[in-house]
Amino acid sequence: MITVTDSAKKQALRLMEEDEKDGLFIRVGVDGGGCSGLMYQLKFDNELKDDDKTFEDNGIQIVVDKKSYLYLIGTTLDFSGGLNGKGFVFVNPNADRTCGCGESFSV
Repeated sequence: MITVTDSAKKQALRLMEEDEKDGLFIRVGVDGGGCSGLMYQLKFDNELKDDDKTFEDNGIQIVVDKKSYLYLIGTTLDFSGGLNGKGFVFVNPNADRTCGCGESFSV
């Protein structure tokens, strides 16, 4: 399962409202790349694929492809507006190492 903090929920709902689209969910995933080997992906989507896993937490629907799910089990999606930059943040208990910017990790 992937959990969503209140600050991530608030920001996600604001962005979805700005797009004026109904039926959007957050698609998260993992791709190869970045300085630590794997990079997080996040986008708003409205099309489910056959191998997707879906979760709902804190009123937000999260969709993850089967491959990425293995890397993201237990992850919390947060939103930070702090001095280190503004954006969605993945708090991943499976990551052994993360890069300085927090956008990539390794297991």
